[in-house]
Amino acid sequence: MAGCQDLATTPDPEPEPPELTVELPPEPEAPLPERSEASLALSVHYQRLQNDLLSQGLMRGDGGGPDTPYTDVMLTRNFIRIALFDEYVTAGDELVAEATLSRLRRWEQPIRMAVEFGATVPQAQRDRDQSSISTYGARLARLTGLSIRQTDQDPNFHVLVLNEDDRLASEARLRELVPGITPSSLRAFMFPPRDTLCLVIAFSEGGAPSYSKAVVLIRGEHPDLLRLACIHEELAQGLGLANDSPQARPSIFNDDEEFGLLTTHDEMLLRMLYDPRLSPGMSAAEAAPIARRIATELLGGES
Repeated sequence: MAGCQDLATTPDPEPEPPELTVELPPEPEAPLPERSEASLALSVHYQRLQNDLLSQGLMRGDGGGPDTPYTDVMLTRNFIRIALFDEYVTAGDELVAEATLSRLRRWEQPIRMAVEFGATVPQAQRDRDQSSISTYGARLARLTGLSIRQTDQDPNFHVLVLNEDDRLASEARLRELVPGITPSSLRAFMFPPRDTLCLVIAFSEGGAPSYSKAVVLIRGEHPDLLRLACIHEELAQGLGLANDSPQARPSIFNDDEEFGLLTTHDEMLLRMLYDPRLSPGMSAAEAAPIARRIATELLGGES
């Protein structure tokens, strides 16, 4: 037919075969060192302890409520008792529980917090604790106005999560973290009694009232809630709320274990401690009237 032409058709090029990717299985985690019978027995003990506390309605995490009222007078009294007293005294090579009048101490420099885990602490627990410490550190920074960040660069606030076997092998590390650590402080870390659930020791240079270093011990054998309670109490104590008081309520700074997590009352204690109207080195007599004014402001004039 006139006007028609043959159109040569060029076949489509062969499609490129899909690139084959081979997914390699993840590297298996290195097996953890086996825990000793002593460490396993502690895990059983602390799980039973947590269960017992919870069955009694203790370890509360609600921050306090209508059943735990307090006034500015009570808040001031609790502040003086918790921030202006030491919980322990040195007796020879040991730290002995004995509330002793002290001076106001706190951090005046940024806190660089590092978290270390013992070799026998499983990865899932490390991830959980790392997240808890990071979240809580940010909360403490908001309450105090301090710069608190997690870093491995020249840390000055060390949080050690150790099982029994890790802790018994930690002496060299403690001496590295705190050069010149006293025998009493070293012994407190190396040989804590079973009822010492966790502890913190804060250090200052040359007896100054401003802290320069702190080391926290969290027992890795604790179940999750008990471990979180230790994180809440010891990190806050390491900021300068060094003592406990049986009259403080609602508070984690009370050995009755009614509250397991930082309360609204405790948040106010931290705000008071880092209020610029108070200064490191103040005595209880110097701090008390200022603390009373701050407490009244925080509670909106209640008394």
